[in-house]
Amino acid sequence: MAGEQLRRGLRNPWRRLSFLTISLLFGTFLGTVVSTVAGQRGTLDVVIATILIIFTESVSMIVYGRSRQVGRALWAETMNWLKIGFTYSLFVEAFKLGS
Repeated sequence: MAGEQLRRGLRNPWRRLSFLTISLLFGTFLGTVVSTVAGQRGTLDVVIATILIIFTESVSMIVYGRSRQVGRALWAETMNWLKIGFTYSLFVEAFKLGS
């Protein structure tokens, strides 16, 4: 019942765009958190980097793969925007460390 109501509400283009923008901003926040926590620990850098690469490549494979139906689904689009925000945040953190 609630899932159907949410699905109907997200058919509106403005609500869908705002939902995807929130996903992008949450990805940016997640990238900052992960880089900060991984930098503090210093022992799990390789493991965390491997997990993050698997996550980003899996999302890219799902969204940009052969099946266009899956790539246009809301959950796949949301994960893609989350991935984009996450990757952007990691680049910003790298630039901060480099300067």
